[in-house]
Amino acid sequence: MSDARLVLLERAGHAAWLTLNRPEARNALSLPALRQLRDHCAALAADPDVWVVGITGAGDRAFCAGADLKERRGFSAAQVQEFVVQIRGAMDDVASLPQPVVAAINGACLGGGCELALACDLRVMDETAEIGLTETSLAIIPGAGGCVRLPRLVGAARAKELILLARRLGAAEARASGLVNFTAPAGGARAEAEHVLEALLKNGPLALRAAKAAVDGGLDLPVKAALEHEYACYQRIVPTQDRLEALAAFAEKRAPRFQGR
Repeated sequence: MSDARLVLLERAGHAAWLTLNRPEARNALSLPALRQLRDHCAALAADPDVWVVGITGAGDRAFCAGADLKERRGFSAAQVQEFVVQIRGAMDDVASLPQPVVAAINGACLGGGCELALACDLRVMDETAEIGLTETSLAIIPGAGGCVRLPRLVGAARAKELILLARRLGAAEARASGLVNFTAPAGGARAEAEHVLEALLKNGPLALRAAKAAVDGGLDLPVKAALEHEYACYQRIVPTQDRLEALAAFAEKRAPRFQGR
């Protein structure tokens, strides 16, 4: 497959989809794929007309099976270091997108694939899929945010259990653990994620960005500083046309028509 199509970017209205497009390799993350993912994230971050983002994998076998181990076997030590820098950067790019990001986990979601899902804001998982940070079984550790983001979702003790034992969870257990937000019938992760995106699009796009920034920016702050950060995020919304439109729509008993302004 041409390197030009390792990660697809599609836009539909105010939604965008990123699709890892290496189904023959279970959508494993190669260096060229990571570079493309980062380029697409840069474009999306700068696009005010994209209000929500979905991420999935091509085919029905895998969301993302993690790093491309066949590629990794031929790496020099310097190339391994470059890969670690790129994969960490890619996950941070996804997490830093100003728009809400929904992962449609349509199959195996392991190692770096799980870290990609963790970098998203919401996760929808196919009932037949597996998810886990399995790196310790390969004598390495999750190095692209897994050791940091997983405990923030499920707590430190549960995260240690999953990481140290390299456990793979099915959809029901992942949902019960708080690792994923929604489950979907077999083959239905993308469709369910589309429903989530549609629900998000009913809300004010600037408010979605501000709310995400308020939560993410306040997580590691002392309570007083976090409250001040939340207040600053709220102030971004006060002068917007969308806020006035929502008030007018409420008074007129109609659906609001948001413009992202």
